[in-house]
Amino acid sequence: MQLPTELEVVPLAGPVKAAISIPGSKSVTNRAMVLAALSPHTTTLTGALWSDDTQVMAECLRRLDIDVRVEDDPAEPANRSITVAGTGGRLAPGGSPGAPLDLFVGNAGTAARFLAALVCLGRGAYRLYGVPRMHERPQDGLFAALRQLGYRIDDADGHLPAVIHGAGAQPGRCDISLDESSQFASALLLAAARGGWDVRVTGRNAEEAPYVEMTRAMVDAFPAQGGSFAIEPDASSASYFIGAGHLLASRGSSVTVPGMPESGWQIDADLARYLPLPAELSRERHLADAIMTAIVLAPFADHPVRFADLGRLRVQECERVFGLRSGLERMGARVEEVGDTLTVWPSPLHGATIETFSDHRVAMCFAILGLVVEGVRIQDPGCVAKTFPNFFAKLAAPPPNGLGAALLDGLGRRLELP
Repeated sequence: MQLPTELEVVPLAGPVKAAISIPGSKSVTNRAMVLAALSPHTTTLTGALWSDDTQVMAECLRRLDIDVRVEDDPAEPANRSITVAGTGGRLAPGGSPGAPLDLFVGNAGTAARFLAALVCLGRGAYRLYGVPRMHERPQDGLFAALRQLGYRIDDADGHLPAVIHGAGAQPGRCDISLDESSQFASALLLAAARGGWDVRVTGRNAEEAPYVEMTRAMVDAFPAQGGSFAIEPDASSASYFIGAGHLLASRGSSVTVPGMPESGWQIDADLARYLPLPAELSRERHLADAIMTAIVLAPFADHPVRFADLGRLRVQECERVFGLRSGLERMGARVEEVGDTLTVWPSPLHGATIETFSDHRVAMCFAILGLVVEGVRIQDPGCVAKTFPNFFAKLAAPPPNGLGAALLDGLGRRLELP
């Protein structure tokens, strides 16, 4: 169902007891699709997320002549069973420099970075391009590493659109720093075995290391002979319902998220450890995207909370530090931004219209505040399709599978979601 351009979340009328299931991890799903494509065997990914970002990856793999079959998952509407017939690194030939094979990556950072490394293993010219915001996101570190390996890349000053000239496996060594994005290192590590690449990860940016370790662990754990690979639930998506449970607990509600991942691959699975919120949280040391959930919970703490090392949030789907600060200030919170740090004071909140900047995480963060604050209106709620297509359906579903929240369109009419 298509969501309206603006949606209001109505505070719950009474306590609820709910256990909310969470779709598969986007990060794990897109890594697994690349590993499956590079395998010489067929692999079925169970519990895989089916969202805007993973659909982009699947479609790009199909354009590279990799057979990707998708079937419904009866256990979770936002998941699929995805069967990938691996080609061992053989890809559809690219085009000529003047007429390259086009691959549209939308605003999916994982697809853009992972495919940039993958198509180097093909032959010919491949053009990667996306939405305007994707063209603003940095790629230069990855492109520099691929050039160290001998590949030619014609880019837009370190950004997409870019034409990558595939030359097959070219054994060699490259250095990649974590200072910009862990996705650069992950892209290289996923394709390293097929490319014959010796990838040396450098830098001291600890905030990104967990995602690199996820990639390394997945490379080691992926079935070498094909078969089945289970995608674990998404810890970042779970953070919204963990956060909702924290907000609603004082009102007599119980909200749990069964099946939380236990692999240790996803740092955001640690959010519950930091509730109630401590005096300081860092995106380098404590949480990744779930720090955004913690930030919107901070006005309800009984002490100021300082959120540090937020620089990476500025170059993702939107300028997230600004998006969070401006949304909280609209709702009446006292927030101070100094460098890449936000400090949020205990504050009484009121309703407001929240500009999401088409960022799925901004939308979901502020939506949970609507469960306890009247008049919270989310603009462009459909942007949650990037990673959690049925997020609002789970808010609205009756307990125990949802929270039973009433959702209103811009005219005040109640929405009925499937």
